[in-house]
Amino acid sequence: MTDPVFPRIAIIGAGLIGSSIARAAREYGAAGEIALYDAVEDVRTRAAGLGLGEVAPTLESAVAGADCVLLCVPVGALGAAAAAAVPAMKDGAILTDVGSVKGEAARALSAAGDGRIHVIPGHPIAGTEQSGPEAGFPTLFRGAWHILTPVSNGAPGEAEALARLTAFWQALGARVESMDAARHDRVLAITSHLPHLIAYNIVATAFDMETVEQGEVVKYSAGGFRDFTRIAASDPVMWRDVFLHNRDAVLECLGRFSEDLAALQRAIRWGDGDTLIREFTRARSIRKAIIDAGQDSRAVNFGRNAPGAEE
Repeated sequence: MTDPVFPRIAIIGAGLIGSSIARAAREYGAAGEIALYDAVEDVRTRAAGLGLGEVAPTLESAVAGADCVLLCVPVGALGAAAAAAVPAMKDGAILTDVGSVKGEAARALSAAGDGRIHVIPGHPIAGTEQSGPEAGFPTLFRGAWHILTPVSNGAPGEAEALARLTAFWQALGARVESMDAARHDRVLAITSHLPHLIAYNIVATAFDMETVEQGEVVKYSAGGFRDFTRIAASDPVMWRDVFLHNRDAVLECLGRFSEDLAALQRAIRWGDGDTLIREFTRARSIRKAIIDAGQDSRAVNFGRNAPGAEE
C-alpha cells in the first residue's frame, strides 16, 4: 500500500463536500489521520456518529499538526475560518478551500496568511443538491474537475506544495487543473452560477403564477422543470454567498443572457421559426460536445432515474 499524500488533514465544515473528502481520503488512502470540525454542534455530533474521522472540539485543535487544512465552508465564512486556522497551523502546511468563487477565496485566505503556510485556493466541480454530513459519499470527485488557483508569495516550497495538493485530489479521483482566479470566476459564472440563478428564479416564478395552481405545478412537472427544482434545492446560504462574492462576473453573464433571451422572445412573437431552429440547433451541438467530453451521459434522464443512482 502506498503512503498517504498527507499524514494528517483537517477538514473545516462537515457538510456534503467536507464529509465526502473525509470518506474519499480514507477509502483511497490519500490521508493518514483525518480531523474534522464544524461550527454547528449538532453537525459535529452527527459527523462523529458516522465515523468520518476525529471530530475536534475546536477549529484550532483540528488544524494543529495538519499538513493540509481544507476549508469547506460558505464563501462568506472563509475569511473568519482562515483567520482562526492560520495561527494554529504548522509551518509549511497548506491552506486550501472548496468554494465556488476563487477571487474572494484568494483574498480571504491570503489576508489570513502569515508567510509560514502555502495558500492554494481550490474548487471541486462536483456536488449534489443534498447537504449535511450524511449526504457525502467517497466517489463524489471521481472523474470531476478540481481547479486550483495558487497564490504565490515567494515562500520556499511553493511548487512542492502545489504538487502535493494536486496529488491529493488526484488520489480522490479528480482531474486537476490550475487556473487564474479571475478566469475561474468568469468561467464558473456561466457554467454554474447563472444556471443556479435561473433555476431559483424559474421555480419561484412557477409557484407565483396566479393562473396556475401550485398543486398542478407539482403534479404535472415535466423533466425540464424537475431538473430546475433539483438545482434549486441546493443550499441557499452557499449560493447567496456565491452570488454576492462573484457579482461582477455573474452580472456580466446575466446581461448577455437577458439580451439573448429577448432575441428569442422577439422570434416567438414574430413567428420567426428560422431563428428558433438556428439557436436550438446550436444549443444541441453544445450538448453533444459536453457528452463527447465525458461530462454527462446519453442515458435516459442522464441516468438519474436508475435505482440507487447518485444525484
